Amino acid sequence: MLSVLNKRQHDITIVLENVFDPHNISAVLRTCDAVGVQEVYVLNTKIPRHKKWGVKSSSSAAKWLTVYQFDDAEKCFSELRKKYLKILTTHLSSDAVNLYDIDLTQPMALVFGNEHSGVSEEIRNLSDGNFIIPQVGIIRSLNISVACAVTLYEAFRQKSLSGHFDKTKLEGEIVSDLLEKWGLEKDENIQ
Repeated sequence: MLSVLNKRQHDITIVLENVFDPHNISAVLRTCDAVGVQEVYVLNTKIPRHKKWGVKSSSSAAKWLTVYQFDDAEKCFSELRKKYLKILTTHLSSDAVNLYDIDLTQPMALVFGNEHSGVSEEIRNLSDGNFIIPQVGIIRSLNISVACAVTLYEAFRQKSLSGHFDKTKLEGEIVSDLLEKWGLEKDENIQ
């Protein structure tokens, strides 16, 4: 568990806006855990707050992550701005940047919208820009959990090549809190 904690990345996060299906959220959480993303933001401005995620699709990944839930977009973005240099949404628009042209090694929040209408105009207006995952098919969209996985694995690739996983990124109180949350004793500190 300590080797997993040593690989956690504090400089990238996922924001899920009004995602209806808890199984989609769970699949995203599972991918976040797989690539070392520690924090996930769930923003519900049009749907009720989720009480639990789909356990089968997440393999209990939420237990290992820090999940913040918001029902106010301004408050959510205020918190994001404290930690991340850029906030980008997935949105098919004329100004959208290709995923593979983004430097995902810098502090970044990546926003994915709901299954029916994508990222809302309100959230696009609060963000710093849009990106797309290049596709050549007719449908031109992916399931939210698939889109998130493709994006996070590109971030993982870039961060791996840049040495982000070669050094511990979480420190101090954050590490102590996570060790306690994960059920490890404080004296089993990271070596």
